[in-house]
Amino acid sequence: MRLESGRAIKMRRLHKFAVACLALTLSGSAAAQFDFLNKAIDAAKSKMGPAGNLLDKAKPVIDSMGIDESKEIEIGNTFAASLLGAKPLLNDPALHRYINTLGRWLAMQTERPDLPWAFGVLDDDGFNAFATPGGNIFVTKGLLARMRSESELAGVLSHEIAHVIRKHYLNAIQTNALAGGTADLIAENVKKGPAEFRSYFAGLFKDVYSKGLDKGDEYEADRIGVVIAARAGFDPYGLPGVLQTLQSQNPRDGGFTLLFETHPTPTDRLDSLSKAMNGRFDSSNGSVGKSFSERSKEFSR
Repeated sequence: MRLESGRAIKMRRLHKFAVACLALTLSGSAAAQFDFLNKAIDAAKSKMGPAGNLLDKAKPVIDSMGIDESKEIEIGNTFAASLLGAKPLLNDPALHRYINTLGRWLAMQTERPDLPWAFGVLDDDGFNAFATPGGNIFVTKGLLARMRSESELAGVLSHEIAHVIRKHYLNAIQTNALAGGTADLIAENVKKGPAEFRSYFAGLFKDVYSKGLDKGDEYEADRIGVVIAARAGFDPYGLPGVLQTLQSQNPRDGGFTLLFETHPTPTDRLDSLSKAMNGRFDSSNGSVGKSFSERSKEFSR
């Protein structure tokens, strides 16, 4: 009972950081380019092959287990509670107001804008970002410290948003269940009461996040992330910029170890993105955004 109370308190704190305003304060040039970007991306869809329909609705492959959207959100809150149990939120309300404004503006560009999106910064010096089913997204303090521009952060958040809209973590649970012969067990626990439901899925958290997602899911989230960021008026090359930064890092550096262990190499991700983008965004004038110090001052008022 005390454990549940603690989880609920942490989740309430996270949602308090979310702001009602969904419109990010963009620079004039970014706002002016918004309609152009939407039209340019839509026009390019028919020429992009498999990458052209990346923002179409995800096919719910987990329906056979009875995981509807309400259960998806509940699973996500359980996963989020596990993350917050390991690393607390950074005590910086202004920063959380900012990242929720930015994150929700990005989420509005997808086919699932009505999920209870919530964004938080973990008090962790490592370089990483996490998403849970249902719309909880976390970035670490260490990741923010290494972002050179707002467009890079927009690219990272968009990548994590893509994992949510494509239900990558739910699909990973199903894949693991089918491989281990436990699909029926998951379906059974979905039908149980709240306490049993949370207890069972909390046990799946460590396995799913420690192994990471399939490489194909990460490549897909990169491609979708670029599109989401561009639709929101940001420089679509923000995410490739982050991957280029990662290329120069030592995989044995403790701050990057988990990310390198659970993701394809930055070089492979850049190669995959290069093929998907193929110069299609070269003519865009997306905003690189303001510096974090400027944004912090704006959201501290």
